[in-house]
Amino acid sequence: MKDLTQGSILRHIVSMAVPMMFGMLVQTLYFMVDLYFVSKLGDASIAGVSSAGNFTLAVMALTQVVGVGTVALIAHAAGAKDQKTANLVFNQSLLLAGSLGAVALIGGYLLVGPYTHLMAADSATAAAGAAYLHAYIPGLALQFSMVALGAALRGTGIVKPAMVVQFATVLVNIVLAPVLIAGCGTGHPLGVFGAGLASTLAVVVGNVLLYGYYRRLEKYVAFHPELWQPRISTWRRILNIGLPSGGEFLLLFTYSAVIYTLIRDFGPVAQAGYGIGSRLMQAIFLPAMAVSFAIAPVAGQNFGARNFGRVRETFRTGALLGSTLMFALTLLCQWRAEAFVGGFTTEPATLAIGADFLRTISWNFTLSGFVFACSGIFQALGNTWPGVWASATRLVTFVGPALWLSTRPGFRIEHIWYASVTTVFLQAVIAGLLVRREFGRRLRSA
Repeated sequence: MKDLTQGSILRHIVSMAVPMMFGMLVQTLYFMVDLYFVSKLGDASIAGVSSAGNFTLAVMALTQVVGVGTVALIAHAAGAKDQKTANLVFNQSLLLAGSLGAVALIGGYLLVGPYTHLMAADSATAAAGAAYLHAYIPGLALQFSMVALGAALRGTGIVKPAMVVQFATVLVNIVLAPVLIAGCGTGHPLGVFGAGLASTLAVVVGNVLLYGYYRRLEKYVAFHPELWQPRISTWRRILNIGLPSGGEFLLLFTYSAVIYTLIRDFGPVAQAGYGIGSRLMQAIFLPAMAVSFAIAPVAGQNFGARNFGRVRETFRTGALLGSTLMFALTLLCQWRAEAFVGGFTTEPATLAIGADFLRTISWNFTLSGFVFACSGIFQALGNTWPGVWASATRLVTFVGPALWLSTRPGFRIEHIWYASVTTVFLQAVIAGLLVRREFGRRLRSA
């Protein structure tokens, strides 16, 4: 365990955020690698895999239920020097992860067909999305155990082992993608199905490596078979913190699904351009997300140790750091949006749509950095509901105007991007006010 209740707050955030950012970048490369090779198959395949990628947001929402709750509770226990509780939470989180993974596996296969036909611009796009998901759903189910294992380490202040494992899984995916997608060396290309299969096999390798790490090296939290009987009270504590954060991801899924629906009439080219741009945006958000993920254990341990002044300092430092990083990335997108998108398509129309989306949406990056920091502090305090309320306001203020705009004469796809940017400002204001309220309620003895 790494004690985060002493020493420089900025150093703790940076020392955790850098490897986590690298790890998340590596994880994002799963999809980027698939998208790169799939892009050689045409716009229908790009659009299909992109819309399928949005489906994965719904599953990732469920993984956050386990991950966020586990980080918060283990961080609180570690800050209070309560190793017994930390081990109970860890072992129960694995049981919960297994249960939710089974739900995701069964539910995923039941929903693939209806989802892809609802989102796709045509039958070819729907078929591509379904083929990708049929191969990737087992990998998505196995993500639950990987998230639980990584979250427990993060709660104790340790992040590098998970980063190394994620890096190894991406190497596996990079090696397998051209073999399975294009048939390099085998002569049997599997197309988009091969892309999903490569990712699933990489996740299998990641689980094996993380379990091996716990068996051989991890000492603070470990596997204890005597703790493998379900403890509903512990599950309830994990869910009370994790469900709202999962709800935030589910709102992102809904938000993206609305956009896919609104642009469906513009054809596969529009969906492909938005798909590439939105995945690049998710990659660009990684620095701010890494800072947010670092805020949670740093502030969480200090909250558990009742060092309330350090909790406030963690938020101020993390918010400034995240917003500054995102401002720099805004300037980069304004300058080189076409270069980013051009790495995944040479089609002029697709390139234009993706670059325009990225350039326009980048105006909300700085505020998004602040919103991510607010999310991290909500996790640290063990009350993630305020983050959901802030995210929900954005969905409400976006969906209504966007649907109205889509019915107006002269409706253009850029109108959707403008509506999205406008709503982020309100979300940031509400998130900041809710952080202030939570500090007043929970840090009264500071």
